[in-house]
Amino acid sequence: MKHIKIELKWAVIFTAVTLLWMVLEKLSGLHDQYIDYHLYLTNLFAIPAIIVMVMALKDKKNNFYGGQISYKEGLISGIILSIFIALLSPLAQWITSYLITPEYFTNVIKRSVELGYYQTIAEAEANFNYENYAIQGVIGALVMGIITMAIAMIFIRTKEGE
Repeated sequence: MKHIKIELKWAVIFTAVTLLWMVLEKLSGLHDQYIDYHLYLTNLFAIPAIIVMVMALKDKKNNFYGGQISYKEGLISGIILSIFIALLSPLAQWITSYLITPEYFTNVIKRSVELGYYQTIAEAEANFNYENYAIQGVIGALVMGIITMAIAMIFIRTKEGE
């Protein structure tokens, strides 16, 4: 447990930041009044997501490895962190879908049919629902987390001579 304590802590922090982002999206109208912009603006979450992931790696480097971390050690830590985030993702999606913004799916389904992205409400409902978003969240957390960590470790790893 001692070896993965930092990753677990940062997975919880990442999940809290995700939920805070969802609250901000909701308050700014991206889940109702300005839903047409949601598709584009939600991608800005990549900025705080990357910041949290880098902070987690730096925490691991400084407080577990004593300031010296290899690419492999950081990548392993990043993979573990990504797995924890992926495991917490369905819970975060449930909180978002049922507590923070329960009207989001209704709004996005209606609007996507109005704009012609889907021909029928049923087609839109098949895409916009908790189950699909939970699955996408798990897969996205794993894939994007590992890619982010692989890139970040190029810069965070201890270089020879440091």
